Amino acid sequence: MRALFLHPNFPAQYRHIITALGADPKNQIVFGTKNERPEWKIPGVRKALFKPSRDPSTQTHQYVRALESAVLHGQGVFRMAEQLKAKGFVPDIICGHSGWGPTLFTKEAFPDTPLLCYFEWFYHSRGSDADFDPADPLTVDDMARIRIKNTPILVDLYSCDRGISPTYWQRSQFPSQLQSKISVLHDGVDTSYFKPDPGAKLVLPNCDLSGVEELVTYVARGMEPYRGFPEFIEAVAYIQERRPNCHVVVVGSERVCYGKSLPDGVSYKEHMLKKIPLDLSRIHFVGPLPYGQYLKVIQASDVHIYLTRPFVLSWSMIESMSTGCLIVGSDTSPVKEVITDGENGLLVDFFSPKQIADRVSEVLDHRDRMAEIRIKARQTVLERYDLAKLLPQQLQLIQEVANRS
Repeated sequence: MRALFLHPNFPAQYRHIITALGADPKNQIVFGTKNERPEWKIPGVRKALFKPSRDPSTQTHQYVRALESAVLHGQGVFRMAEQLKAKGFVPDIICGHSGWGPTLFTKEAFPDTPLLCYFEWFYHSRGSDADFDPADPLTVDDMARIRIKNTPILVDLYSCDRGISPTYWQRSQFPSQLQSKISVLHDGVDTSYFKPDPGAKLVLPNCDLSGVEELVTYVARGMEPYRGFPEFIEAVAYIQERRPNCHVVVVGSERVCYGKSLPDGVSYKEHMLKKIPLDLSRIHFVGPLPYGQYLKVIQASDVHIYLTRPFVLSWSMIESMSTGCLIVGSDTSPVKEVITDGENGLLVDFFSPKQIADRVSEVLDHRDRMAEIRIKARQTVLERYDLAKLLPQQLQLIQEVANRS
């Protein structure tokens, strides 16, 4: 099989798939990407770089700047595709992430090649992430911009031969008339890697917490409202007040990945630490971590807090469950697809830091009673999200689309 994968970042959601395909010498696998990441090399996978010719113009209407960016990405991929064709590479299938634009013009570049799009999110101004926080109301400009932001995704929905979405909640956000094109198939978690380590103690470079009695963890790409960072920090204040021996570890970057930034370049970490007095000797901001160190954090965790708006579900929540973490998660739709309160995790009101702290204390005060919930958390992942089960299904779907089955 000759396959072309498209994503601005390498290897993104496709890491396990391209590793499996690249291991077969009969396959020719090309990954078109904007960010080369030379430290990432996968045997049997060749990178092809694309680059937008320019950034979106500052003069472009604010509603369509994201669309202009997508078109520029699509144009860059088209030019890259022309170079691949000149070297004799015509794929049997194209797999690409929809939204940023790389997949927009693949049917012009390779009109006879089927397209399998990864559909992660469809934007709404009402009823999901954008209007979730009543303290942050949308303007008319916000609503118009959000509607237009779906344009490249709608083009892909029309153009693609098949689509894939990782959760039922995420698929439910797409237009009902087009959901039949989208299969639900999660990326999968390597449960042989993300596994429990009973009695694990946390030791990181420059952070030895092997002697602490109680360890609460929080993981997110960015410290931002979309992942409940302000509510988390307020909950930490309650936790520290009640539990003098409790330490908290925060994994993630001091940036905003989703949603709005604060004015004047102030980070939400700076903002919240000025607003909420904490014992800084018992909260440890360790930054983004390589997988091996991140694994040690969640294996050593006594309670793992995961909060999210009704938005894309983070891989970290399911990875944490796979290690047997006791999740205190937000009572929001993406989390409730996976966690049933009191069965394989505990659910809390996203906007109630006090309730978050109450449930953390509940876990720490009743460790024996919570042991069964930890077991069921991992069992949920083994049954529904295990890479060993899902990867063969993903490869089969790719083969079916390539064969136009």
